[in-house]
Amino acid sequence: MRARLWALVEARIAVRRRRIAAAALAAGVEEARVEGDAVRLSGVGLRRRWMGDLGLREAGRGR
Repeated sequence: MRARLWALVEARIAVRRRRIAAAALAAGVEEARVEGDAVRLSGVGLRRRWMGDLGLREAGRGR
């Protein structure tokens, strides 16, 4: 039972990471990739874009 629950949690976490990467790419980030437990983003003005785009922040919160 515990292993099954943990598998469900891991699946939800993976979906959230993919959504963050997709939202970043849609917002114009040059590169977004999932590496293990992290979503790596790169691009010019990335921090400004993250702070100014509600869609990116909401993707990171799982909404």
